[in-house]
Amino acid sequence: MPENEEFTPDSLIEMKNIVIRKNGRIILDSIDFNMKNGENIAIIGPNGSGKSSIIKTITGDYRPIADTPGMTFRIMEKNRWYISDLKKLMGIVSGELQLEYMREITVSDVVLSGFFSSIGIYPNLRIRPYMLEITDEVIDFLEIRHLADKNISELSTGEARRVLIGRALVHNPMILVLDEPTNSLDLKSKHKFRETVRKIAAAGKSIILVTHDLEDIIPEIERVVLLKEGKIFADGNIEDILTTEKLSDLFGIPIEISKDKGYYHAWC
Repeated sequence: MPENEEFTPDSLIEMKNIVIRKNGRIILDSIDFNMKNGENIAIIGPNGSGKSSIIKTITGDYRPIADTPGMTFRIMEKNRWYISDLKKLMGIVSGELQLEYMREITVSDVVLSGFFSSIGIYPNLRIRPYMLEITDEVIDFLEIRHLADKNISELSTGEARRVLIGRALVHNPMILVLDEPTNSLDLKSKHKFRETVRKIAAAGKSIILVTHDLEDIIPEIERVVLLKEGKIFADGNIEDILTTEKLSDLFGIPIEISKDKGYYHAWC
């Protein structure tokens, strides 16, 4: 995986007293959230709790209310970004993005398109030799060389999700954001996907995982943030946060938890 030697801030995200209003309604209320370089964090919450909203705030799609008292919002130690520049420092993988790619585009071109934030490769794009080299490196790193010449529309959902990770990694983002990454994957695909994410974490990439499935939380994630009704319900070390009491309160139903081989499991 390519290394980034030019820009390595200690702090990736600083959010204090962040309020987001959408269509006249407050969807994030007084959010305090920080992330240091090298951290891996899981964000968990019920539907409508604000998980997607906090990601869209981090990526610049949502803007905090500027005159909120005590508000601080810094991404990678800067107060202001052009959204296009900011998104080059983040890699995002989601089911929504995958739907955009259900076309006749080869896996190699899907991965390469991460340099241009485009859906596929177009004739007017200036493709440089180093981009092709990095594309090959990422394909080999993710062990998807056997898929390189296939169209992404021919792949299984799990294979396509791994290809999109490659697209997110080619421009060497500071943060890899995985938004509900195992939705619609079967058990084998989920296992393979999680092993891929573990490999990325072991390579030193900072990860934000947004999920409602505890089994998505790989052992390399040591911090968990719980969201409820647009507010942070709890934030801390995984052992302190993923408890029967906290998750039962979060989801409003009795939940039991177990841990096996570094993975958490929950049932009602």
